[in-house]
Amino acid sequence: MSKHRNTIHGWINLNKPLGITSAAAVNKAKWLLKPSKIGHAGTLDPLATGVLPLALGEGTKCVNLLMDAKKTYEFSVTFGERRSTEDAEGEVIATSDKMPTEDEIRTILPQFTGEISQLPPIYSALKVDGRRAYDLARAGEEVVLEKRLVTIHALELLGFEAAKAHFRAVVSKGTYIRSLGRDIAISCGSEGYISRLHRAAVGPFTDAEAISLDFLAESVHKAPPPEGTSQWLTPLERALDDIPALTLEQGQWDTLRHGQRVTLANHHPDTAQLALLYQGNLVGLARVEGNQVISNRLLNL
Repeated sequence: MSKHRNTIHGWINLNKPLGITSAAAVNKAKWLLKPSKIGHAGTLDPLATGVLPLALGEGTKCVNLLMDAKKTYEFSVTFGERRSTEDAEGEVIATSDKMPTEDEIRTILPQFTGEISQLPPIYSALKVDGRRAYDLARAGEEVVLEKRLVTIHALELLGFEAAKAHFRAVVSKGTYIRSLGRDIAISCGSEGYISRLHRAAVGPFTDAEAISLDFLAESVHKAPPPEGTSQWLTPLERALDDIPALTLEQGQWDTLRHGQRVTLANHHPDTAQLALLYQGNLVGLARVEGNQVISNRLLNL
């Protein structure tokens, strides 16, 4: 490892500001911290704000867990126009004089709760024949995407005014809020686009505890890493709050470290994802098949 890299393992619960990409936020944190490895769990559009969990060091091995976690969004739909990007950035491609009432909006919300079929926006990172959909759309080429099943765990109308409605949604991986806003408007007989989008939570990480890039920069300036990490570093274990854990004895841990399986003394149901703890610390991820523990990823701490 380069002497210019810091050994830091854990998470930063970052509140991404308006107007920058997720990649730009990651690059700023990378420049400030100089970690051995860094990644993030779930891209946010430049016009979106909110929780962007950054993984440092061995935390990058746990990113997929957060990618699969439930996410909470607060968003606003402006009625009367449809935009090419399904948000405020795009050009107007359709209009409607129909302005839904609050009662009409509440009536159609049950249609968008549970498992639903959703057509992603053409300005998305999905690939079509090896190319990103947004690259094709920007080049003026036809983009044909397939509908996909996603789950809306909860959808609530927070407020309503003349041509705008405000919502909170808890959704599964792969859900596009821009598509949800578009489809809500269409179901009300109107057109609409997302005029505000804020991610309030990703799994156990919430915006109530998220820090800004400015706070991170100030903290690092006052107490450079790795010593000065207490103000902004969240332990690796925090990302695993929603999955079961197994505490290992020394012999079991040694067996797994040598690439072998561990047979449990007591019956344990098959589990696709399990956190492995040894001496109170997270040491890896595993699965259980036929009462055997099989490592998925072990952490080098």
